[in-house]
Amino acid sequence: MMLPPEDRRLSPRTGWTRAHWEATADHMLDAVNRHWSPRCARIDLPGEPSRYGLVSDGLEGFARTFLLAGFRVAGGGDPALLERYAWGLAAGTDPHSPEAWPRPDELGQAKVEAASIALVLQLTRPWLWDQLDDGVRARVVDWLATVIGQPYPPINWVWFRIVVESFLREVGGPWSQEDIEHDLALHASFRREGGWLSDGEERAFDHYTGWALHLYPLLWTHLFGIPDSLCSQETRRTWTDDLTRYLDDAVALLGADGSPLMQGRSLTYRFAAAAPFWVAAITGTPGPEPGLLRRAASGVLRHFVDHGSLEPDGVLRLGWHGDWPAIRQAYSGPGSPYWAAKGMLGLALPADHPVWTDVERPLPVETQDFTRVISAPGWLVSGRLADGIVTTINHGTDHALPGDRRADSPLYAKLGYSTATMPAVTDNSVVLLDSAGAASHRAGFETVFTEEMPGGVVAGASRGPVRWVDTSADDSPDHGSGREGEIVEGPAVLVVSVVRGGVEIRLVRVDGETDARLRLSGWPVAADTRPRAEIADGVEVSVSGARLRSELCALRGFDQAGVHTGTGTSPLGKYVATPWVATAGPVARGDVLAAAVRLDRGHGVMTNPLLLWHGNEIVLRWSDGPDTRITLPDP
Repeated sequence: MMLPPEDRRLSPRTGWTRAHWEATADHMLDAVNRHWSPRCARIDLPGEPSRYGLVSDGLEGFARTFLLAGFRVAGGGDPALLERYAWGLAAGTDPHSPEAWPRPDELGQAKVEAASIALVLQLTRPWLWDQLDDGVRARVVDWLATVIGQPYPPINWVWFRIVVESFLREVGGPWSQEDIEHDLALHASFRREGGWLSDGEERAFDHYTGWALHLYPLLWTHLFGIPDSLCSQETRRTWTDDLTRYLDDAVALLGADGSPLMQGRSLTYRFAAAAPFWVAAITGTPGPEPGLLRRAASGVLRHFVDHGSLEPDGVLRLGWHGDWPAIRQAYSGPGSPYWAAKGMLGLALPADHPVWTDVERPLPVETQDFTRVISAPGWLVSGRLADGIVTTINHGTDHALPGDRRADSPLYAKLGYSTATMPAVTDNSVVLLDSAGAASHRAGFETVFTEEMPGGVVAGASRGPVRWVDTSADDSPDHGSGREGEIVEGPAVLVVSVVRGGVEIRLVRVDGETDARLRLSGWPVAADTRPRAEIADGVEVSVSGARLRSELCALRGFDQAGVHTGTGTSPLGKYVATPWVATAGPVARGDVLAAAVRLDRGHGVMTNPLLLWHGNEIVLRWSDGPDTRITLPDP
């Protein structure tokens, strides 16, 4: 891909301008041209098919690249980009065509792709819909109308039906006000504190909050003629306020290198994480300045382009940086990664929009060290100017409900996620180990508190009964949740985190009798060469590799230390090394154990506070700041 020269005057942080975005979009669209089906109803991309089959995957390739072509044309690109898509609409909606699409009432995945098709048809009406033959328009309406009255999962999918039926309403087709009112009510039930939304009733906080649940509402009111009787001005103001507050967190969750947080399902959508920034620009939502919105979005896109997400043939395959099939979920197919096109929505804006012409503004992590609490997902967020890494310590997200008895989802239930590490097998956990060495699970825990404290300290706690789950018989499709199986009950475990200056002090108390050992693990380091590990005095562990350092220091109660090393478990490197500390024997009921946990680029020395305790009162005495006092809940 040939990119224009960087412009460090307009874009001092990334060097990227609209011209770089256009070049990337055009390269992506050119790369899929060789994969069109004969009648252009499918884009059949290389790779292992999804569980829904090749025809569904081909429709997915069509619909998701259609998003990118539509954004490009709406923002001033060549309308000829839509020509093949017009042919595909004619063939795909013809029930007698050899390339007929499965209808949304026949295949659930078609409900997803119908929304992308309807959205782009609305966005590009003068160039595409208004130019189609009457017969083709009638068939498209008939195909889309099969969504009416159909069941939809009570998650972000509600917006797929809202978008489709709203387009049908715009073009004089059938639609159901009852459907839309039902789906809007479900969306309202997803709202949580601070402008966040959960992807359903569970504590499912991830990138879907931004690239789906904040993407569609304001875009819907902006692109479609929605009457106040269907969506009141008060509701619109609520959505605007929610997006404003969410974006304040979203820009803080980006690393200085442009990496989004590596947490949650569907990570193969990659730079779709930029979508909510563009929604704000398109709809004029108050919040981050246009230069900060572009810096955030350009940082995300450039991060993936620079790290080889586009293969040598230009195709975006399942993976993170490059091709890594293990990132797939059951619904993932070769066309799935092209939902990344949502993150290129800004191309629909004209070139003279302030988001393209204003000078880039720095991200929060590029201005100073910071900590913050994000209450809805229960995250303690820490960013450091020196290395540009953002970490979240998790005491509120597990893709489950309190009392859930499933196994942990590694994408949701770990104690830590960051912009520099991908969840591995054993990282960021506090587990009990049974006699066979099997680790316990904590999903379904209760969030005890999350709190901002004096001296730049944030603290949080979670507690719940742990369990051992044998998931070997659970062969259900992987949609990101924890798996079920035969359960062996364990005691309640309390975990408290106190974060300051990028260091987490992790306190653990087992509130029950057990003959199990306790193990606490830190951040994983992935590298193409085996990371270097150092163990000092049996209680301090440091792992370094790929300009990353993970440190773990036992402060109380642990008498063993080591490093777990695996291969082929991360898209960030061949080897993954994770430090751990553990007790040599069973942990005593009510005893408080503690360790210091840190992730950085190798700058500076980890300075641990003095740990004092008396009953349930814990004091952390920092060498350069006020004491932090924590009162543990009663057992």
